[in-house]
Amino acid sequence: MDHTEFGLWARYIYELSGIALEPAKSYLIESRLEPLLKVHGCKTLGDLYRKSRMDRTDAVEKDIIDQITTNETLFFRDHSPFEMLKYKILPDMIDRKQRNAFSRLPISIRVWSAGCSTGQEVYSIAIALKEILENMAPYNISILGTDISRSAIARASSGTYSQLEIERGMGAERLSTCFTRDGDVWKIRDAIRSMATFRTMNLMQPFTDMGKFDMVFCRNVAIYFTVEDRKKLFQKIEKALLDEGVLIIGSTESLTGIAPRFAPRRYLKSVFYQISS
Repeated sequence: MDHTEFGLWARYIYELSGIALEPAKSYLIESRLEPLLKVHGCKTLGDLYRKSRMDRTDAVEKDIIDQITTNETLFFRDHSPFEMLKYKILPDMIDRKQRNAFSRLPISIRVWSAGCSTGQEVYSIAIALKEILENMAPYNISILGTDISRSAIARASSGTYSQLEIERGMGAERLSTCFTRDGDVWKIRDAIRSMATFRTMNLMQPFTDMGKFDMVFCRNVAIYFTVEDRKKLFQKIEKALLDEGVLIIGSTESLTGIAPRFAPRRYLKSVFYQISS
């Protein structure tokens, strides 16, 4: 891939997804998109580019997004955010909501997993909530998982995982209580699946129709964006959080110089963020 062709693809991928690729990543475009040549009857990546640009059905475009986005994930990734959720964030949140409750209606807890990939983070959150709350009756829990990849969202929605995927982060005890065996795969139990909904979403676009959340997980997503796009993203997330809502980002990420209104709160070796008053 020469410099000119890389420039065309880099601009197009940015336009589709907000992912910013440097010239050193030209190999990624080639390796990810070459399988689509046969699928769409193209001989070269240039043919694929032109076909996608002319395709009014957006079918080629959607396949490009599916191929170029990184769907690397596992259950209970990094562990510490889920311990922090169970023993710090959720207890504090429930105490606050109970003090402010005016009726015996169930306490609402809304969580958003932005860039949820194939759903492991969403179900890890649901399992963590179920483990700490035990009796779910007093709570109305809603977990939304979004991702730009339609194939990832379809997989997440099915709640079905291979043995290899299960082995990546899911311990034996949780497996027996949270999944059922279905032939060669494992399926999330209905009691946990019912806590989650999924939808395709491009984080570069407005999301004012989603309502507000108690918690937003946006881990290892913004690292693919430019600094300016990160600023815009976290400004939008700020508006999507309820008062005293919580933002959790990746363990190697930082909001310094990106989102000055988010103040870090430390718990053991982990950090979460809340909007400073």
